[in-house]
This record gives sequence, structure tokens and C-alpha cells, in this order.
Amino acid sequence: MSTPAPGRHAALDQGQTGPITSLQHALRLLEAVDRHPDGATLVGLARETSLGLPTVRRLAEVLEIEGYLQCQDGGWVLGGTFALLGQHNRELLVKARLDRKLAELRDELGAAVYFTRYHDGELSVEAVSAADYAPAVQEWVDFRATAHASAIGKCLLGQLDADARRDHLSRHPVARLTSRTVTDADQLMHRLERQPATVPVLDIQEYALGTVCAAVPITAGSTVGCLATSMPVGNIHKLKAAAELLAARAAPLMLAMAV
Repeated sequence: MSTPAPGRHAALDQGQTGPITSLQHALRLLEAVDRHPDGATLVGLARETSLGLPTVRRLAEVLEIEGYLQCQDGGWVLGGTFALLGQHNRELLVKARLDRKLAELRDELGAAVYFTRYHDGELSVEAVSAADYAPAVQEWVDFRATAHASAIGKCLLGQLDADARRDHLSRHPVARLTSRTVTDADQLMHRLERQPATVPVLDIQEYALGTVCAAVPITAGSTVGCLATSMPVGNIHKLKAAAELLAARAAPLMLAMAV
């Protein structure tokens, strides 16, 4: 990246506050780091940029989270995100951002989190963020064939028109997975038609006994997608709050994925 002389921005600190100034400070910090391929300390960067050490530390932490800076052996260098900024690597950058946001949401919920899409007539689980304390649902029957029984599947089917739903169910007929699974296709179609777009879709042990799930739609252009979570049935009292948090995080998640 180009590295203009430090003095070029000397006046930017004077009499300016707000997000524009923070952006200018971040750019100055990146330019300074770029001049030190072997790494630079925060104290040295503060001196070189004429920014306060607390400001430099705060910006470095934010830029590290986003992958634009990284700390190696006490010195700060440019991060790997810069290598992904070209259009050729756009998908890699989007995936990295998605994985990071899902991990943050998983930790906030204390439960596994999923991002799925409906693409070319099939359900596709694009990303899963799980941990030992937040295990993912065991896929004991292919998710693509069981959209009728999962919160994820019903959320995606609910975003399709009636003909597309019928087409899907003709290729993946409803089948009983547990005693709670809806196996009447007409009843399922009726429920999907009546499902409000703003209300989370729930799965109370329909796909697997011992597991409850919630899903909310994600709308971005022509994308048919959803954000979902799963947890043991013993935590069902937490499901409503989890669904509300999913709904609140859906739009910011899509914005974070924009490049």
C-alpha cells in the first residue's frame, strides 16, 4: 500500500471529532505500520502518527479484530485481510467475516449458530459455529431431505412461493423423524403460509428428540437465507430470548458480509 509522508495529515487532529476523524486516524496508523514490515510498537506508532497512545491502542485492537493488523512478538504488522481485498478473493473474505460474526453470536448465546441458504432448489448449510459448550445438532438425517422438520428448513421454505414449496416437497416428501414431526403436507403448507415473516420459526424436537431450534429469515437481494440456533431441550426456557437475539443480529450480519 502507498505510504504518504507523515506530515501530510498533520492538520487532521485539530478541531475534528467523530467517525470521520477515527477513520482518518486508522488510515494513518495503517500507513505507519506499513512503513515497518518487521513490526512496530504501539509507543513508536503513537510517536510517528502524533496520536495519543490510548487512541493508537484502541485502533490497533479494532483493526486486529477485523484482520487488518496483527501483533507478532510484540510488534504490529499488517494483517492477512489485505491479501483478501481483491475481487478474486472476495468469497474468502466474506467467509472469514461470516465465521467471525457467527462465533461472536455463538458465544453471546452460549449455543451453536447456523447460517443457511436455499440455493438451486436445495437447503444448504453454509456455516456452523459450535463449541464443546455449544454443540451442533447431530445430522442423523440429511438436512436437505428434512426441511419440513427443522426450524432452518421451515424458515427457508416459508420464504418461497407456494409453487416452489410444492416442488421442494415433491422431491423431499415429508417423513416422520420424531413423534412431534408434522407429516401432513397440506398441514405443513398451511402453517408455512400463515407464518409471519417477522416471527422466528421454531422446532421443538421435530427433527431430533432432545433438541430445540429457532431460525429467523435473512433478506438480502434475492438471497433466501436464515440464521438459526439450536440447544438441548433442557434449555427450552432460553429459546425465546435466543430467537429475539437472532432477529436483532440478522441485519448486522448481512452488513458485515458486504464487501
